[in-house]
Amino acid sequence: MITTKSQQQLRIIPLGGLGEVGRNMMLIEWQEEILIIDMGFRMPEEDMPGIDYIIPNISYLKGKEKKILGLLVTHGHYDHMGAIPYFIGKLGNPPIYAGGMAKAIILRRQEDFPNQPKLHIIDVKDGSRFSIGSFSVEAFRQNHNITDNYGYVITTPIGNIVHTSDFKFDSSPVNDPPSDFEKLRDIGDRKILLLMSDSTNAEEPNHSLSEKKIMENLDELIKNAKGRIITATFASLLNRIQQIITLSEQYGRKVSPEGFSMKTNIEISKQLGYLKARKGTILSTREVLKYPDSKITILATGAQGEERAVLMRIVNREHPLLKIQRGDTVIFSSSVIPGNERTVQYVKDNLYRQGANVFNYKMLDIHASGHANQDELKEMIELMRPKFLLPVHGQFSMLVNHAKLAASSGIPEKNIVVMENGQILNVSKTGISVEKKTVPANYIMVDGLGVGDVGEVVLRDRQSLAKDGMFVLIVVVDRQTGRVKGSPDIISRGFIYLRESGDLLHQVRRRVVEIVNQSAGSGGAINWIYVRDNVKNKVGEFLFTKTQRRPMVLPVIIEV
Repeated sequence: MITTKSQQQLRIIPLGGLGEVGRNMMLIEWQEEILIIDMGFRMPEEDMPGIDYIIPNISYLKGKEKKILGLLVTHGHYDHMGAIPYFIGKLGNPPIYAGGMAKAIILRRQEDFPNQPKLHIIDVKDGSRFSIGSFSVEAFRQNHNITDNYGYVITTPIGNIVHTSDFKFDSSPVNDPPSDFEKLRDIGDRKILLLMSDSTNAEEPNHSLSEKKIMENLDELIKNAKGRIITATFASLLNRIQQIITLSEQYGRKVSPEGFSMKTNIEISKQLGYLKARKGTILSTREVLKYPDSKITILATGAQGEERAVLMRIVNREHPLLKIQRGDTVIFSSSVIPGNERTVQYVKDNLYRQGANVFNYKMLDIHASGHANQDELKEMIELMRPKFLLPVHGQFSMLVNHAKLAASSGIPEKNIVVMENGQILNVSKTGISVEKKTVPANYIMVDGLGVGDVGEVVLRDRQSLAKDGMFVLIVVVDRQTGRVKGSPDIISRGFIYLRESGDLLHQVRRRVVEIVNQSAGSGGAINWIYVRDNVKNKVGEFLFTKTQRRPMVLPVIIEV
């Protein structure tokens, strides 16, 4: 059988995670076989009112379900596996390969989606090897800020590919073995054709902080705190949670987890044996509050200022049991995700107003990123010695800076490619090229039970409502004559206060009557759709000239 040139090329197709942080999903396609790496979501941006999550667009995979060999999950963070319940059934329920922590979180999350098929999850450990169609896969452990985090060596018919997962190099981590450089060198000795490497911290110089340094600084804070300690961190940052529990035990404090995701992840980690705590250390908040303030630690969600997270409810005095009191020490042990600066600042200001002592990572090294800085990214390149490099996981600027690092490390620029979601990379033994055509990779938005039904038009309407409000005109017309009966009613929400805008409302009513009556007086059948659009446009223009605002104008015409 003669194989064509196109059949000798591997296709790499990112559906998410390139040009953004989160929503990670990558396809590796060889002839009639597709292997998926990760299936995550990302959180909405500030200008997306009402949206819960953003997930990848999988329309490219429609009709290709039988070609999907499996899903490789790198680790248990939602930006890498949070979209599984939305897609796995639609994709033919392929087998999922995941480490113990990721598996437990996937199965727990699946309980919230009772109509989904039973998942087929294959356990992955450090050094696990398995064959999937034409691919051979080997998992290797990587340090991050959650345990059971795996990169993958994927042997394909044209060469070896390495996907690093999120990673950092840490020679003295807490609760995890140090980075296995001997293993990484062994992988690099296998002639790596393509390296796909995490780019999240590609703009950060030097080396990321070790968890050991964070442990030392947290030790000082907890040792010297006189009153209650309230820590705010990600519920998924399990290494940090373990540090706080260990140090609380060391100084005689009882620990109360607050927040659904925090309690869930701690429960899963304890069941798997990943999280250690003495009997009687972790208690409910009601039980913990019976102890003196100097013996209390609260583990809370809300480090990003999330509206319904525990810390925000405490600050807003909405929590049934916890209120900030003078002398509390609040520790933000996480960095601020870009876009959340304003809400985090609001929380900090109100904590200070209520008498708390506040510490964050800018004041003291009490948070270490789980991602490699520039020195580590260079070291990964030196260890792998790949022929080609594809930076993954990061905003476009991060991908570009990762590419520059690779070029300075000796990889020829023609062998480095910076891509965006939806582009198709062809990889052969001798070269790489990006196709001109693309696949759909736009945002699919999740709002409650709706998946994808909130598109750009609906989102734009929500943005308009949030910005300038709504102006509803209710006009009653005579069915026989088409002329207005009485005075139009007006409802305003988020635009103007009606009681204080009498003159403006009088002018609007007069104009509405004129517009409708002119249409009716033209003779013949009346096109009410045209009339409504005319009212909407002309009233909208009038309101803008008077207020410099553009509310959503909604005319309602009732025939009687």
